[in-house]
Amino acid sequence: MPTEELGSLDPKSFHVMVVLARKPMHGYAIRQQVEARTDGAVRLWPATLYGLLASLSERGLIQEASSPGGPDDDPRRRYYALTASGRKTLAAEAARLEELARLARANLATGKAGA
Repeated sequence: MPTEELGSLDPKSFHVMVVLARKPMHGYAIRQQVEARTDGAVRLWPATLYGLLASLSERGLIQEASSPGGPDDDPRRRYYALTASGRKTLAAEAARLEELARLARANLATGKAGA
């Protein structure tokens, strides 16, 4: 399915989906992972994060997942996971970004400085 049909992702949604591609996570873990992966450049405050999670869920890209359990599990936490459509969308967005980066590198290599 072409990227246009899947719809592109805004940068914050992309980062959320990248961390969810590894395994289901709860909101606070998502926030921590995104901030760690971006060296703090992307900060997801609670209102932003839960707005993104609601939007991604409405689009069918993520869904609530069952808790993995374990000694540190808190039953109040809600876990989220990518759907099959979410994985396809994330892969298409990654390919789109790779193509844009390739074009930028090619133009920089052939362009003249100061032109």
